Amino acid sequence: MKRNILFIALMAILVTVGCNRTVKTTQDDVKKAEAALFNEDMTANAEAVPYAIATFGKYVEDNPEATDAPDVLFKAVEVSINTRQDPQQSIGLVNKLVADYPKFDKNPVALFMLATFVYDEQQHDLDKAREAYQQVIDNYPESPFAKDAEISITQLGMTPEELIRMFEAQVEN
Repeated sequence: MKRNILFIALMAILVTVGCNRTVKTTQDDVKKAEAALFNEDMTANAEAVPYAIATFGKYVEDNPEATDAPDVLFKAVEVSINTRQDPQQSIGLVNKLVADYPKFDKNPVALFMLATFVYDEQQHDLDKAREAYQQVIDNYPESPFAKDAEISITQLGMTPEELIRMFEAQVEN
């Protein structure tokens, strides 16, 4: 009888410990999530977007030192911004990318996308857009996006008509 109780107690402990163990997200999980983003006809699978972003984020959380971690986090940024998910989520992803991987070569792209598509187009927050563009200029001056950021700052808040007039004036000169 004592043996049975001891055996049951031991099994209960093993089951509890086994159930509480967290499973690390792997590169295979990332590939599956990425593959699910598109339907067979190569159209976007909107239902897979939240899962993919979560999977990419979990992979980076589980494997922050992996050589592909910044690339996977950048994928999350791209998917979030391009599918116009929650703007706060996009902001958080870009901020994490820049803070955790400051030397990553795609940071200027991420910041530029954040300024253009989230702050300017989605939120209409020209001050935040200007700050993000300025961050590209200040932190990544050698990037091709630095020049684009300078131009974008001068065009912030302009209507399409104002932009056309500006371009016409440049052509005339």
